[in-house]
Amino acid sequence: MNQHLVQSSLADVSANGDLKSLYLETLQLVERLHRRLLDVVKDEFERQGRTDINAVQALLLFNIGDATLTAGELRSRGFYLGSNVSYNLKKLVDLGFINHQKSRVDRRAVRISLTESGQEIANVVAELYERHIGSIDKVGGLDEQEFSKMNKSLQRLDRFWNDQIVYRL
Repeated sequence: MNQHLVQSSLADVSANGDLKSLYLETLQLVERLHRRLLDVVKDEFERQGRTDINAVQALLLFNIGDATLTAGELRSRGFYLGSNVSYNLKKLVDLGFINHQKSRVDRRAVRISLTESGQEIANVVAELYERHIGSIDKVGGLDEQEFSKMNKSLQRLDRFWNDQIVYRL
């Protein structure tokens, strides 16, 4: 390999070393935060003695909320992967947490909404989030300004990753 290219590459790595370690740390934190959120939701349902639903399903119900939509719309909103949505929606229909009705316009599409018991699950998650909001500044040391800055950074990272796919960068 050309000596100049090796030296140039080493200089780039050294100059970007801090950025690389920060980027990798961010990736680990995002993964850990997602797992931790699932643990927090799971713990909330265990405290209530609920074993009929898992954390992923509870978050799915929360994200559906009062809406009536298709599985495709859930995926396009970026909440879930395709197979994950299909499996969990079927399970939630079987458990009586979701109503499903074939679309009159497109027989392949199924419209979904929450049943009363599905809304109860969504409310448990909403109440959990409200408790967090009530204490996150005092206990967690995170205020509105910090959340605003963090959200803007995460939105830019999301846009960057999306552009990597769309424009094949």
